[in-house]
Amino acid sequence: MEIDENKEYIYDSYQLDCDEGKIIEQMKASTKKSIPDPADWIDADLKRNIVLTSLDWVIDWARRSSLWTAICYPACCGMEWMATLAPRFDGSRFGMEIMRASPRQADLLITAGTLTWKMAPNVRRIYNQMAEPKWVIAMGACGISGGIFRSGYNVVPGYNKIIPVDVYVPGCPPRPEALLYGIQQLQKKIGRAKAVPDLSELPNPLNELPNPLKKDKKK
Repeated sequence: MEIDENKEYIYDSYQLDCDEGKIIEQMKASTKKSIPDPADWIDADLKRNIVLTSLDWVIDWARRSSLWTAICYPACCGMEWMATLAPRFDGSRFGMEIMRASPRQADLLITAGTLTWKMAPNVRRIYNQMAEPKWVIAMGACGISGGIFRSGYNVVPGYNKIIPVDVYVPGCPPRPEALLYGIQQLQKKIGRAKAVPDLSELPNPLNELPNPLKKDKKK
């Protein structure tokens, strides 16, 4: 591109240099101190991403929020448990949507229905095969005390005769709302549990080692 030397410029180059120099000197005068880094994002990041709590609370939260139920419904209360998992009541809101056919993959046993002595060994076997820690909910009158069949020679008068029960949900049969309330009570119970043992309760492997400085009394 050619420049016409005879062109008359609107701005004087000398005056432009003077004005630019004034601006630079003013900026130099106003920058004696360094501008601090705005650290507001650090506080916001700490508030959003760091939580101070106990290890017991974290483990108990994980346990109560992911209950896996073993399939063990001998009688009619099982229909109400199925309704609890249906869309109207949506038991998956409480973290227990998954039902396991294998007790080795479950940690919750909901005993829904009448239990006979002939079937009792199988129920106890299911409970023994469940992973620790594990919990039991006795659902319905038959699961709590045998219900209307309590006087029968072949009926177990309550599941707590053969396995430990954590929560009892009365009714014949109890409605899904009652079962959900019982599940919430179990979750509160799990939340109060001590998940991490004290150091004083743990075995010390050093105590089992032989002490070479200790003299043998037999010798």
